[in-house]
Amino acid sequence: MSRYFFVALALAAFNLLAAGNASAQMRALSDSEMSTVSGQGLFTVSNASYNGFDFTRIALDADVTLNANLANLRLGEYNYGPRNGGGADLDISALRFGRSDAGDAQRLVQITNPYFEFVYQNSGSAGQREIIGMRLGFDGIAGDIGMKIATLSGALRIDAGAAGIVDSLNDAGGGKRWNGECTGCISLSKVGGITAGDAAGPSRDFWISVLKTPVSFPAAPGMPALTEAQAGIWLNWRDKLTALNLTGLVPANNPPGH
Repeated sequence: MSRYFFVALALAAFNLLAAGNASAQMRALSDSEMSTVSGQGLFTVSNASYNGFDFTRIALDADVTLNANLANLRLGEYNYGPRNGGGADLDISALRFGRSDAGDAQRLVQITNPYFEFVYQNSGSAGQREIIGMRLGFDGIAGDIGMKIATLSGALRIDAGAAGIVDSLNDAGGGKRWNGECTGCISLSKVGGITAGDAAGPSRDFWISVLKTPVSFPAAPGMPALTEAQAGIWLNWRDKLTALNLTGLVPANNPPGH
């Protein structure tokens, strides 16, 4: 697995988080003013161990309002003998966070607590560990997201109502370089977008990993155990996702002012 995948994924995350502009002017506080102020650092760092792996998570403790359009996103291009298909673990021609359909006000996507998590394992030499990979995720996502996916490696589940369920884990290949088709299920190509979250709260299990060996990640509190992430690029997203349509049309998302 090329180290450049790590760089590309990190840059994509920071580009998303930097979608808005902000400005501020610093001002000194008096002792009496300081006594009324409380707060915490922008980043939090935590460590955990699970199934023989060690994890270090760096989280941005923030809520982010996002409006962004991504196109022609291809991650994980390498030879995979059992199923080369389109030649990439993730091949997404359109990914739109938010929507601006005719007659509707701009709808944005809310993201909670973005994080990076690095994975380590003992290397076999005393006192030495090697990095296995990383994942980028969010503790919560709520809103409408347009998407057009040609190839997916991961565990994705979408509720399409009376039409049934779209689930990559029904794929005979276990969801590795899945082309969206499977026997007895709805084709992923028919889904033009999803709504993440419901009245009970946001979707809580979105992440993309970059790994050189399969890894079992710890699940978020209150969530079911996760499917083992495979080597290469792997996407996990199964909680509270419903299909926006089954026409395959990606909803428009024009940024405000355009």
